[in-house]
Amino acid sequence: MTYVMSDLHGEYQKFLQMLELIRPGDEDVIYILGDIVDRGEEPINLLLDIMNRKNVIPLMGNHDFLACDILKQLVKEITPGTTALAPKLMNQVLDWMDDGGINTMLQFRELQPCQREKILKFISGFSFVEIVEIDEKCFIMSHAGLGNYQKGKKLKEYTVYELIAARPDVDKRCFDDESVFIVCGHTPTRNLCGENRIYQTNGNIFIDCGAVFGGKLGCLCLDTMEEFYV
Repeated sequence: MTYVMSDLHGEYQKFLQMLELIRPGDEDVIYILGDIVDRGEEPINLLLDIMNRKNVIPLMGNHDFLACDILKQLVKEITPGTTALAPKLMNQVLDWMDDGGINTMLQFRELQPCQREKILKFISGFSFVEIVEIDEKCFIMSHAGLGNYQKGKKLKEYTVYELIAARPDVDKRCFDDESVFIVCGHTPTRNLCGENRIYQTNGNIFIDCGAVFGGKLGCLCLDTMEEFYV
């Protein structure tokens, strides 16, 4: 089976509860469509866990992208004798803190240097798009969908912003072929349909059910289209 979830935002306990619910086997695959870090209580524990799961495939989210970029800079900048950060980096850090990065940074700071290096290498390897074909269906997965979609536009032509930070047009069907679906997170579904549930419309499947905002962690089995919530 192939499962997909998104926007865990450090909700490690909900992730473990979801695994208990779906009980994936060794041959099953779980895609996490970005935003693993920030906002929630245990972003680093969540990262350390999924690093050791061969059947979990993470994609890049805007929070992962920003955290990785800033943490790489901090690792280089903070050395013995450092008394202050460069103003530009300090402003980036402050903006990140305002956007939920505090737990990620504090927990990252507690790691040994070798663990920090492994985590940064791990996040840097997240893909931006994954395509899965199951039976007669094709699922195109990214954190934010395909921003500024244009017919004939190749996936490699989409910018980082369009894949991890753009907001969707729920009224727009991108593909005439009704067997092709775009699966994404990023925008909480309660902002789209008024409920914390997986929302499907016009060939788009939105799966960010607001786990860190008092909503739910949603998970979709692409083989059966069964929905799971914790």
